[in-house]
Amino acid sequence: MEKIVALIIFGLIVLGIISYLVGLYNRLIMLKNNIVKSFANIDVLLKQRTDEIPNLIAVVKESERYESELLSKLTQLRTDYLNTVDIEKKVQLSNDIEKALKSVIAVSENYPDLKTNAAFIQLQKRVSDLEDQIADRREFYNESVNMYNIGIAEFPAVIFARMMGYKEKSMLHISEEEKKYDGVKF
Repeated sequence: MEKIVALIIFGLIVLGIISYLVGLYNRLIMLKNNIVKSFANIDVLLKQRTDEIPNLIAVVKESERYESELLSKLTQLRTDYLNTVDIEKKVQLSNDIEKALKSVIAVSENYPDLKTNAAFIQLQKRVSDLEDQIADRREFYNESVNMYNIGIAEFPAVIFARMMGYKEKSMLHISEEEKKYDGVKF
């Protein structure tokens, strides 16, 4: 009778350990997928922003002769963004697009007709709204990365994480240039 009780206790302990490990594994999978999902949400907004670039260029070209180098650069950045699948490269291209868009807005200051053009004002507002949404999604992405990094560093999850090849992810950082944005001026 004592052997049966001992086997039942041993079986319950093994079952408890297995249940714990399965839960731990599932948590790591959830944390990893949360990062993918949160970047996908950013990617949707970045795609919308890149979709607005041809409209912005068309309005600027229509209004005044414009510095073609800046427009060519913006068009090339948009094409590169749409053609890449690497998340790190998309982040860099997104930052470059943001800088170029700020230049378009800054140069528009030299063209009074452009600043009062309804289509240009509407596009500026659309891009500004997208920038606000991107900032919100960046915050969520960074929170997801933070939770993932903590999750894979905690013991005993660190053992599973190493076995699964999980490595620490880097957060999206805002460059000093992005922090200096003065907003849209009319």
